[in-house]
Amino acid sequence: MTAILGISAFYHDSAATLVKDGEIVAAAQEERFTRIKHDPGYPKNSINFVLDYANLKLSELDHIVFFEKPFLKFERLLETYVAFAPEGFSSFSKAMPLWIKEKLFQKKLLIDKLKEQDKNFKLEEKIFFSDHHLSHASSAFFPSPFEEAVVLTADGVGEWATTTVAVGKGNKLEIKKEIHFPHSLGLLYSAFTFYTGFKVNSGEYKLMGLAPYGNPIYEDKIKKLIDVKEDGTFRLDQDYFNYAKGLTMTNNKFHNLFGQKPRDPEKEKITKFHMDIASSIQKVTEEIMIKLARSIRKEYNIKNLCLAGGVALNCVANGKILEEKIFDKIWIQPAAGDAGGSLGAALALWYIQFKNKRIVESNDQMKGSYLGPEFSQFQIESELNSLGAVFETYNYDKLLEKTSDYLSEEKAIGWFQGRMEFGPRALGARSILGDPRSENTQKNLNLKIKYRESFRPFAPSVLEEDVSTWFDMNISSPYMLLVAKINKDKIISMSPEDKNVIGIDKLKIKRSEVPAITHVDYSARIQTVNKKSNKLYYDLIKKFKEKTGCPVIVNTSFNVRGEPIVNTPLDAFNCFMGTELDFLVIGNCILDKKKQENKLKKDYSKNFKLD
Repeated sequence: MTAILGISAFYHDSAATLVKDGEIVAAAQEERFTRIKHDPGYPKNSINFVLDYANLKLSELDHIVFFEKPFLKFERLLETYVAFAPEGFSSFSKAMPLWIKEKLFQKKLLIDKLKEQDKNFKLEEKIFFSDHHLSHASSAFFPSPFEEAVVLTADGVGEWATTTVAVGKGNKLEIKKEIHFPHSLGLLYSAFTFYTGFKVNSGEYKLMGLAPYGNPIYEDKIKKLIDVKEDGTFRLDQDYFNYAKGLTMTNNKFHNLFGQKPRDPEKEKITKFHMDIASSIQKVTEEIMIKLARSIRKEYNIKNLCLAGGVALNCVANGKILEEKIFDKIWIQPAAGDAGGSLGAALALWYIQFKNKRIVESNDQMKGSYLGPEFSQFQIESELNSLGAVFETYNYDKLLEKTSDYLSEEKAIGWFQGRMEFGPRALGARSILGDPRSENTQKNLNLKIKYRESFRPFAPSVLEEDVSTWFDMNISSPYMLLVAKINKDKIISMSPEDKNVIGIDKLKIKRSEVPAITHVDYSARIQTVNKKSNKLYYDLIKKFKEKTGCPVIVNTSFNVRGEPIVNTPLDAFNCFMGTELDFLVIGNCILDKKKQENKLKKDYSKNFKLD
């Protein structure tokens, strides 16, 4: 048995993954333990978890692999400074002390941290460093259900690469093409995230959610920033950006082009201008991704596509690639961002470096992405008792009966079951659930429970066998990474007055039989649920369907704005008592908010920073 620990750390979304003989055993992000969103630190807690889960000590591991090469990253920093001198001096002078102190000597830093964690650790000669984009590509290809695939990775930047194409076959994977920094689709999207007042490396999905409220009227202006060739390759005009030489994403030339300064999220509301900007950059991103997909399908003539990197979390663009039928099949790594680099690095070592045989599974090898911690009924009840919680315990059938009743009565439910998900999406293990048929669900969940912007859409979890009855999709989407339209027979036609509504007021219009998950452009970010990967969640949705005729429920992550998804029973109880959730269903226990003592209530509305 060969045990490999993969680590991603020191930028954002630190994580650890344990792989045994090619099997993905456990994986988790550090933020879930520290409660610091996108925690970039050394993932001590994640490492402890994956080792404990496998009943291993750090000193018993065969290999440790880091998800990127720090020296190459340092080389990029130096060369970028030389290329943009003297303008880049301010950012260079601020970054350099940190690089010299920590990042340039990351191998030593890593060894020191590992030794702190286990004094018997003596694996210095067994530490490997993967390439950032190879880690991403490996995380997408090796767990996929494909013997052969072309892999498209797009993100902000790794060492040098920002976009890569790789070809995988069996246990082999080779990067064939690269686009290098500062030309980056991820950084272009992040520049507009910054410009519209959201947080870079965190708020990109908000920009995507805002896009359907606007019109892409700035598309031509954006095309002054980026020169896109017919094959999808591109170059960014650095005269408009500040990320290569300064401490912000955009500069005055950028602001003058669009006619406004960046939005201050603390002082300025989102306007139609920001919606139109969001719509425009989303459309340009989709066009580039479709062009790239077309050109690599034509060049390599491979029928399967795998996607990874932060841009692969743009599920609208993914849905467009699917819609265009460029590839026969698409598979996207659920932990597509840097957290998934820990997984990819471990798999790259096992298959590419050590040339081990790969067995392809018909679904995939991600185990539904349920790879995190889980808690026994005894642990859950002990924690709840120590907190002074009031709860009832039920058997399996009664738990489903009562929970489905509450859902059909439009109650908001915290749902905490089984192993925590790996990646940014809640997939029915650490979720907040609601009735999709209610016109009030979206607004109530956003403002009273998530404490976030009212425009943010919610995702549907749908029984896999019913997906094509409700949505324009006939494939499984277990990781909520594909967007599709609501079927026409479920849509409610708009009045002439409704068609003239603009901006956020579009939210008030009932568009379908399931308004809570229908975005303003009639789309939904779909999670299909099957009995094999999550029996309890599947059975709950099936029970809800029996009662209502609707095989769909609202699924959003169990957290509030700015907080990582809950990990432990304590996290779940705190979030339950700090929001207007009606019930918490945790293990076999159900907690009714009305029965909890007032003194246990918390104010979560201002607990976490804007994200």
